Amino acid sequence: MLDRLPVEIVERIVAKIPDTDLIAASKVDSVWWQEVRQEAYKGWKNYATTIGHVQALGKPFEKGNIDWISFEDVNDFYKRWIDRLTEDQLYIMEKMLRNGMVVYPQERETIEHALSEHRWGGDPWRLDWKWNDWIQQE
Repeated sequence: MLDRLPVEIVERIVAKIPDTDLIAASKVDSVWWQEVRQEAYKGWKNYATTIGHVQALGKPFEKGNIDWISFEDVNDFYKRWIDRLTEDQLYIMEKMLRNGMVVYPQERETIEHALSEHRWGGDPWRLDWKWNDWIQQE
């Protein structure tokens, strides 16, 4: 029955599916697969954009302008937030790769590298920073 829905309805349904269940919906038929692929790319882009915004939030604290909270608290919160966003983004990327949704070889290489870095405990986006690095720039 799901394979007979109009594309417009499929688009609306797919847009509401959480990331963790998104790829499973691609198994219905080729229309669903295409819509899931588009939605997964949107999710990938949204996580990348959000990670960039979170990085920008750390800029005001670069010079140590924090008198109401310790550097360690801010650093720990920031790191956990970035780690969670990265894990969510890598989840989508890996599912896309494993289900043949990645078209371009460069995207495939990016995903494989990021997954490898993350599995070995590395920082795939090179976002790992320390307060001492910023303080020494003064």
